[in-house]
Amino acid sequence: MMLRTSLRNLLAHKGRVALSLVAVVLSVSFVSGTLVFADTATATFDRLFASTAADVSVSPKGAGSDDDQQYGGARAATLPDSVVRRVAAQPGVRSAAGDVSVQDATVVDPATGKAIGPTGGAPTIAGNWYETPNPALRITSGRVPHGPGEAVLDADTAGKAGLGTGDALRVVTPVGDYRLTISGVATFTTTNPGAALVFFDTPTAQRYLLGRTGVFTSVAAYGDGSRSDDRVKAEVTAELGPSYTVRTAAESAAQARTGVGGFLDFMKYAMLGFAGISLLVGAFLIVNTFSMLVAQRTREIGLLRAVGGSRAQVNRSVLAEALLLGLLGSTLGLAAGLGLAVGLVRLIGSFGMHLDASELSVRGYVPAVAYAIGVVVTVLAAWLPARRASRISPMAALRDHGTPAEPSAHRVRAAVGLVLTAAGAAALAGAAASHGGAAGGSLLGLGVVLTLVGFVVAGPLLAAGVVRVLGAALPALFGPAGTLAQRNALRNPRRTGATAAALMIGLALVTGASVVTSSMVSSASSQIDRSVGADYVVRSASGALPPQVVRAVTGTSGLDHVSRQKQVPATVTTPDGRSTETGVNAVSPTYARDLRVPAASGDFGAALTRGISVDQGFADAHRLKVGDPLKVAFRGGATETLPVAAVTADDSELYKGQLFVGLAVAERALPADRLPLDVMLLAAAAPGADTGKVYADLQKSLADYPQVQVKDQADYKALIRKQVDQLLSMVYGLLGLAIVVAVLGVVNTLALSVVERTREIGLIRALGLSRRQLRRMVRLESVVIAVFGAVLGTGLGLAWGTAAQRVLESQGLDLLTVPVGTIAAVFAGAALVGLLAALGPAFRASRMNVLAAIATD
Repeated sequence: MMLRTSLRNLLAHKGRVALSLVAVVLSVSFVSGTLVFADTATATFDRLFASTAADVSVSPKGAGSDDDQQYGGARAATLPDSVVRRVAAQPGVRSAAGDVSVQDATVVDPATGKAIGPTGGAPTIAGNWYETPNPALRITSGRVPHGPGEAVLDADTAGKAGLGTGDALRVVTPVGDYRLTISGVATFTTTNPGAALVFFDTPTAQRYLLGRTGVFTSVAAYGDGSRSDDRVKAEVTAELGPSYTVRTAAESAAQARTGVGGFLDFMKYAMLGFAGISLLVGAFLIVNTFSMLVAQRTREIGLLRAVGGSRAQVNRSVLAEALLLGLLGSTLGLAAGLGLAVGLVRLIGSFGMHLDASELSVRGYVPAVAYAIGVVVTVLAAWLPARRASRISPMAALRDHGTPAEPSAHRVRAAVGLVLTAAGAAALAGAAASHGGAAGGSLLGLGVVLTLVGFVVAGPLLAAGVVRVLGAALPALFGPAGTLAQRNALRNPRRTGATAAALMIGLALVTGASVVTSSMVSSASSQIDRSVGADYVVRSASGALPPQVVRAVTGTSGLDHVSRQKQVPATVTTPDGRSTETGVNAVSPTYARDLRVPAASGDFGAALTRGISVDQGFADAHRLKVGDPLKVAFRGGATETLPVAAVTADDSELYKGQLFVGLAVAERALPADRLPLDVMLLAAAAPGADTGKVYADLQKSLADYPQVQVKDQADYKALIRKQVDQLLSMVYGLLGLAIVVAVLGVVNTLALSVVERTREIGLIRALGLSRRQLRRMVRLESVVIAVFGAVLGTGLGLAWGTAAQRVLESQGLDLLTVPVGTIAAVFAGAALVGLLAALGPAFRASRMNVLAAIATD
């Protein structure tokens, strides 16, 4: 009987339950869509790596390590072609081929002068074309390259640039600047990982990319089936010795998977985090919906109890409704999640990573997670209303159309909420006082959770006070409609608090993120003003500046000097005998004029001519002082013993954690072909020169190198602001999902409230309240609730953002900036949300038949 009753009640309130259903569908779809997308991307790359990896590969020791990726400008490590012959001669090896592959080339369309290739962080890979048993690409137009004037381009890059066979191409490498013709277009056999690829024949690739023939960056070996990959690896390792790294196909695939795994994991966990936020917000909507539905059915519940229904049966009846809602929402959410996964596949394709939407990977755990989330959250959200419904005595329910008040429970709830809020505030204050470190981060996380839970629990108490203040002007401004709106918002503080809490969460996160990002921009701008003395900064999108770019900059008229910076991997051994793998910045002596690095002791300028500078953290960790000797073993070069000439402060991200030596030291310790490329140039205009004209001349000098960016200080600040704004826009977009769910909560509360007050609405209409005044009353009530949520959310967001800025102060966020414009927009948006959410309920209330409403029981 109770199951039939639950189903009947669910169908009887289809419109009201639909809003709660939307919250479940959105949350479940976000979770399931994210999981399906991540699994699809992982499976696609696994197939690519498994099908294209050589059975055994050989590379120079250290090539492709994390250090090579961390320090820009590193030259490609090479091995002689004799290694190819030695590997090919090993038992079990059917064939071996030398591979040339670098990521420091830039491909340019000569017709437009623009670089072609990925813009979302994927590399441009240049190499030699050779036949393999399992090629990643096949020629689909034209032919393979022959001679120094031909190249093959991948189909995705060619298509985006509008290029084809026979078109001209330009490739800029550290070795030179080359004009070629596209001899063929190659298409990926599985998927394009997002990179742009250009291939030459082997001698051309060696000359253009490595500067000399007879060398390769790695060897790809393929077995004849007589031995396992592990055995071939062991025999090749024994033949070549410890100077080379030998990997099996499985190991190569695992290493390649690690490269894309970080990006995919970031997307996955970020989206799951926002899905969790929307799920939390949706839980408030479901609690409110069931609370109001139970209140409206109080007399019905009393009748059920009177005819023999037990508390447990009433409880199960309400929970059964929630279970049905959760099952339906999870089913629809799972289906919507598959659509979302397809959308994510297409979105990622616009950034150059082409996945096949027809090969979605839906693993068994995805439906299980979807139903677990939808059903468990819905049932848990309905548990409190079900518990209250089961505790209503039959006689009390038959006497009164509403749940009995529980003043003692309200007092306990308010006390618990205040205690949690106070504890959270103390944690945030502790985090702010810590000025960083693991303890500060832990206190910040604890403070965010406690203050959020505290505000939610104390919502009714806060509603009674804040709403009274917010609505104080309504009677004077809007007359009877304003008075009724204020009283309606105050009538049920628990309901008002729960409705506003859903909006509060999204707005708190928006405000907190805005404070942190605004502080990030202002802090970065301040650091540039304090520390950067150069007029111009030159950098490359690929991370390395070819020698011809350096010559173009230094040859620009109107410059006083140009400071060069290289990042050199090295092992630094301190007097205590400890060795540290790190990167050392090798810079020009004029660098001290272009970047003002304050020294806690010693002289930074002197360190660039006759020693080394270390930052305060490194000095403290190794108990170093000015004059102590350090042994610096440059990778691929000699070891230099250098005295500590300066200990630099660590109050700016521009130089925090950095070690500096003079450029002459690196040039002395490393052979020319192992010296890394420059990663940045700092230039200053000559005294009396027109800085604007020099800037224009510098841009003109670099016009042939579209991968290179030259910025003056104003443009550099604008670039930082743009990058932060892009991050913030993504955060706002994802948080918009939570705000949509919160708006649905306001709509649901008002709709159910109008139904609950049907008779009351009929009475006040009979007493003379016009339809227009009635619509205004509902709209004003909605606006008050929304602005109340904005007040709580903004207050929480400001507290969270301020504490986060203090915690990150040691990481460079040394200025607290409150985005007043964003906060004003939050309040304006909250008022607009209130107005929009009230449109439907207000219209329905105004269309009620007065006599029918009065006759409603």
